[in-house]
Formats: sequence, C-alpha cells, structure tokens
Amino acid sequence: MAASPSTARALNDRLALRLLQQEGPLTAARLKQLTGLSRPTVADLVERLTVAGLIEVAGESREQRRGPNAKLYGIVADRAHLAALDVRTGSVAVLVSDLLGRVLAEASVPIGDDTRTGPAVERAVTLVERAVKEAGAERLHTVAIGAPGLIDPAVGELRDSSGLPAWHRQLVAALQERFPAARIGVENETNLAALAEQRDGAARDRDTFVLLWLGLGIGAGVVLDGTLRRGVSGGAGEIGFLPVPGVGGLPSSGDCHGGFHSLAGAAAVTALAAEHGVNAGPGEDAVSAGGPAGPGGSAGGLAGPGGSAGGLAGPGSGVSEPTWPGVSGGGPAGQGASGGGPGERRTAVGDPAGPGVSTGAPARHGTRVSDPTWPGTRGGDPARPGVSTGPREAPAPLSPEGVVEPEPRAAVLVRAAVRDLGADPAAGRFLDDLAHRIALGAAAVVSVLDPGCLVLAGEIGRAGGEALAVRVQDRLDRMSPLATEVRPTALGGGAVLRGALLTARDRAQDELFAP
Repeated sequence: MAASPSTARALNDRLALRLLQQEGPLTAARLKQLTGLSRPTVADLVERLTVAGLIEVAGESREQRRGPNAKLYGIVADRAHLAALDVRTGSVAVLVSDLLGRVLAEASVPIGDDTRTGPAVERAVTLVERAVKEAGAERLHTVAIGAPGLIDPAVGELRDSSGLPAWHRQLVAALQERFPAARIGVENETNLAALAEQRDGAARDRDTFVLLWLGLGIGAGVVLDGTLRRGVSGGAGEIGFLPVPGVGGLPSSGDCHGGFHSLAGAAAVTALAAEHGVNAGPGEDAVSAGGPAGPGGSAGGLAGPGGSAGGLAGPGSGVSEPTWPGVSGGGPAGQGASGGGPGERRTAVGDPAGPGVSTGAPARHGTRVSDPTWPGTRGGDPARPGVSTGPREAPAPLSPEGVVEPEPRAAVLVRAAVRDLGADPAAGRFLDDLAHRIALGAAAVVSVLDPGCLVLAGEIGRAGGEALAVRVQDRLDRMSPLATEVRPTALGGGAVLRGALLTARDRAQDELFAP
C-alpha cells in the first residue's frame, strides 16, 4: 500500500534531517544524491523544513558556483538545548549541549557523605543552572540523567536502594521544578555506558554485546539485536548477585555479598592485590584521592560529522532508546543561576575552569542495579525556534579531568600492575587471577546470552585495558564453547555522560523532527 502524500513528506523530512545530523551541512544537490529524491521534492522539503525553523542556510559550498545551488543547509542547532548528568554517590557532573550534541558547557561538583538531603539537591540543581547560563541557553528542552540504583521500569523513577544517598531520589523532582518546560528522564548508568560504547566506542560494529561494569560494584548492560534489554523489573544485568564459586557463601535478595560482587568488586580486587604484594607507586594514591581521569575522561568536545560532540551517531542508529511516557509540565524554565559550592568546577566554551577546581577520576558506587524505561517529564512549553546567525565554530575541547569523585583504589592497583608487567612477576600473577575471577562471572553471562562480544568498562575495566581484556579472553575461551570477543572500553571515564548526551539528543530530535 502506497504511503499518503503527508506520510511521504514526513518520511522524507526525517530522512533529510537524519542525513544533516550525520553528515553536517549539505547542499540541495547533495541531499538529492543521498536521498534519491527528485529535485522538486528536495526543494519542497528544504523550504518546508526552513519555514518550520528546523534547518537554515549554514554557508556556501566551495564545490559549487555562487548562487542558490551553492547554499549549504544545516540543522538549527540552537532550536533546543540539552543537559546530560552523571549522578554519583559523592558528586554530580553535567554537560549542556545544543540540538546537534555539541557541548557548550561543562561543570561538576562534589557532594560529601555528610551533606544533608536538601542542601545536596540544591547544590546539584544549582550546578545545572550555572552550566545552562554559561552555555548561553534560555531553557532546557531535554535532560538525561545517569544514576546508579534500581529504576522502576513502570514509572521510570529511582527506587530506594541501600547504600545510595537519599538525595538521588529527589533530584529529578527538584530539576523539574526548576526547569518546568524540560523533558527529564533517568536511566541506569551502566545502560548509558553500554549505549555510548555501541554508538561511539568499542562495540560500534556490534548489534549484540554485553558491557561488564567493573568498579566499586559489578553490573552489566545487555544489548541484544540493537536493543537495550532492561528486563521485566528493570533488573537485567544484576550480575553482582550471580552465585559464583570461591566466595564462601551465597547472595541474598537484599545483599549481593556472596555473589559475583564479592569475587570481582573493588573491595575484592584490592584484597587480591594485597595477596600478590601489588602496591601503587609514589603519587598514585593521590590519583585515587582525586587525580585526573586520564584520556577520555571528558564526554565531549570532539566534533564529529556535523560538528556533533564526540562524533555522535545520527538519530535512529545504534541501541534503541528508552520510551518516555509524557507528564505535562508548565511554563518556561527558570534561570536563577546562583553561585556554586566549594570545589565546583565549571567550564564554558573558551573559558578555563574557575578557581578552586577539584578534579578526580570517575567512580561508580554501589552494585549496578537495573535498567528502567525512561520517564518523560514532559513540559508544555516547546523549545523556542532558534534563529542562528550562521554556522557555529566547533566548541573548544573539554578538559579531561572528569568529575570530582575519587577513583577506587582497586583501579589504581590494577593500573599499577599493568604498568609493572614485565618488570614484576607479581603484577602478572595478580592480573591473571583477576582475569580468572572476571571470566567466572562472564562465562555465566555468555552461556545464557551468547552475545559474541564483551566490553570491559568501569574504573577497573578501564584501568586494566588491553592487558586485562586479553587475559579474560584467554580464560573465557577455556571455559566456554561459545566464541566471544573481549574488548576494553574505548571511551575512558566519560561513557556515562556520553550515553546520557546521546539519549537526550535523540529524544529531543525525535520530538522536534516529528511531523
């Protein structure tokens, strides 16, 4: 059955917008080549999208003679502004971007364990307000939050989780109150890291894979046939509770002690390093107390096709996005940015971080727990159609410090062992034993899911890099008849923020580009 004219126009518009996202500004002639549409059809859609405030003239092609045919058309980047948050037990990091995903401002702030719930929430919300102001945004269209903890797939809200601070559960409501027009959603951090690896990192060539998060806690992000799988209760990937040999007990419904977490979590890895006599070198303990995250610690600042941060893939590619049930909101977003707390780090494009910068490598606290559908706290005030004055320059690269929360000591010890390979036999034995432990849990995942690919992520997976991945590969090959490639993360410490930014951008584009 042939599509109706209105349906055909909508499909053509989405195709053109997707190409402009992926390729950057294009001439009408190039759009004709890439879409296979006729010249009149392309002319109509260009006019239609221009009138709708979705695309604009972004310059002239050097390959064409001056005139109408040389015009380059691009997406109106400031049609909407987005925020991505990485919420941890002791810190919050935020990125603000335009509709293309180009990062305009970055900020992070520590939140101590002794901070009461109200002040902690206010500090996090103030951080977002400051980043929005420094990005030059009038309001936020979409906010995507990555957080540890169990998220109810029915309502998309964080559940009560032992070991996680109370302010996490109140942050979404506080952000919605401060930014009533924004669509706000929360997703498990490990799922966002898996999304980022599939779209931008180690699993770009895979439709099916499992990301193993190895940090203070243990978890997995499961992607099957291009779709992120959360399970009925949102708990797919709760491998910290997986019973494994060698831990002297079994986990319970409320405690992962005795499960895979007790074998390969940060505390267990630290104890294993002590058994082998592996120690951090001089100055390395300072890293675990707040040193730099190293390469890749930032989630953005890398302009890909079309100027999108981090080379973000276009809409409709990669892992399917969560659904956001709509809940009507109110009027325009508030703008009352106030001063940040001590230790806050802020970066706007072209501006260095301010005084009192406190930096540190990313950490992930608590056993990774579950994956919800996205809530959509949907505002009633659509984003103002932006009128840009021409193509923007790519934003300055973000600083690599990451967020201000310290790295687990286990990751510091693993990194030290990798450094000392070849010089210290104990380092090799430690990594061999660690790889064996990881492979025990991975073998169970492989036996059930047959993913064909495992990505080792989290602070420990990142610290072990290729040296650890090769060892896990060797042990897994011996344990399982199913061929599975083991890869280290390709995204460094910014995977959660990058996944949140991808999700916010795709969600905003899905809405704004809809017919």
